[in-house]
Amino acid sequence: MAEPLILALDQGTTSTRAILFDAKGAPLAEASRPLEQFYPADGWVEHDAEEIYEASVAVLREAIAKAGRQAEEVAAIGITNQRETVVIWDKVTGKPIHRAIVWQDRRTAPTCERLRAAGKEPLVTSITGLLLDPYFSGTKIAWMLGEVEGARSRAQAGELLAGTMDAWVIWKLTGGAVHATDATNASRTMLFDLKTQNWSSEMLEMLDIPASLLPRVLDCADDYGRTNVLGASTPIRGVAGDQQAALMGQGCVRAGEMKATYGTGCFMLVNTGEHLAPSRSRLLTTVAARLNGRATYALEGSIFIAGAALQWVNEGLGVPGGGAGVEKLAQSAREDHGVVLVPAFTGLGAPWWDAGARGALFGMTRDTGLAEIAQAAFDACALQTRDLIEAMRADAPGAFGRDVELRIDGGMSRSAWFSQRLADLTGVAVGRASYLETTALGAALFAGLGAGVYPDLEAAIAARPTTERLEPALNLHEREAAYARWLDAVARVKTTA
Repeated sequence: MAEPLILALDQGTTSTRAILFDAKGAPLAEASRPLEQFYPADGWVEHDAEEIYEASVAVLREAIAKAGRQAEEVAAIGITNQRETVVIWDKVTGKPIHRAIVWQDRRTAPTCERLRAAGKEPLVTSITGLLLDPYFSGTKIAWMLGEVEGARSRAQAGELLAGTMDAWVIWKLTGGAVHATDATNASRTMLFDLKTQNWSSEMLEMLDIPASLLPRVLDCADDYGRTNVLGASTPIRGVAGDQQAALMGQGCVRAGEMKATYGTGCFMLVNTGEHLAPSRSRLLTTVAARLNGRATYALEGSIFIAGAALQWVNEGLGVPGGGAGVEKLAQSAREDHGVVLVPAFTGLGAPWWDAGARGALFGMTRDTGLAEIAQAAFDACALQTRDLIEAMRADAPGAFGRDVELRIDGGMSRSAWFSQRLADLTGVAVGRASYLETTALGAALFAGLGAGVYPDLEAAIAARPTTERLEPALNLHEREAAYARWLDAVARVKTTA
């Protein structure tokens, strides 16, 4: 028999793509469609959910066609998605009652502030592992129920359904037969109880959201129904939010294994195993995966500005050649130049959480030039990563063994020089993935598990690509001096204690 194929749908913030993999994890073909963003008011970001579904069908079909394969050869579809983006739709007509509200949207900040002022954040964190922030889906659902005419009464009458983009696409792909999400996406809604692994009645009551709106919560490798859009009946067998899918794609399935994705910003997760680690460092506690009914957890930290710092040097300071040009210039910097860039252009993310902080350069002398500033931009990504590592180590010391490795992906991981710099400044070995589309790969591996292509988790992660391991080469004194300069600079831009 022909080797089974797995089709991954990666529904992202700016595009929707599909990648066809073989059972060894090798990509055979891919297709992509851009996604239009809507900005109806300051701080508001929306997507057209119908456009997302239509693009999903188009890229799934195109990927198979590009590979010259047939739908019957696809053993399963896996889905990964931009987390927290949410839509509400009519359960009969399938029509959304409002555009999807994107994870970046800030319109519910007043709601979050009101709940925080009422002393609700400790309860929210104890139940969901999250902070009170417009980032998450719960307050977005509450906003639509309150602002769209007739929505609340229709929801109470059981006429409406809600879901993140995975649930929406699954419902559409299955012709309305399946309304389900997975535990990783559920854990990002601010409506999910991490301990019971069910929707939280307390959170639903707090936000006045009827439970009938919400999808069933399944495992990451599970039965999500079948779709006929490819011309054959194809099972959907894997689902995970994008960062958790990347965690799987990087093979981070054991406690202490961690990954960082470097794009415009950086998302970093460390697997804490079955230990539900509450964070004292204002990191997020989230579901890493749920398989065979058993959840494993992760701590997550977000860096707002990573690759965007290089873009600032490129465009704002006029260094030509894009990121590659900035890297070439950075490599020519003087040794021990002492320049520190704190790229708090939109405030500081985890573990500082200071929205009022602003970017600054420190340590400049008459000899400082663009090369030193360019290197400081790369170093800022590494030093912010160390901030997260230190916070995670403090929150979950048991998850960090002696042989810690940070597995990286995203655009900046293409640079061998930055990858080595990251190892040097964090003091942690770095593993560079040879294949960068780890998010789609993770969805495919979950689907392969769910479809029986892989007999167990070990077999699934064996299909991921090899990594190049880079060991720290900087001596301890220089590393700690660089981190001390960084902490001093951060203290100078912070606006909160």
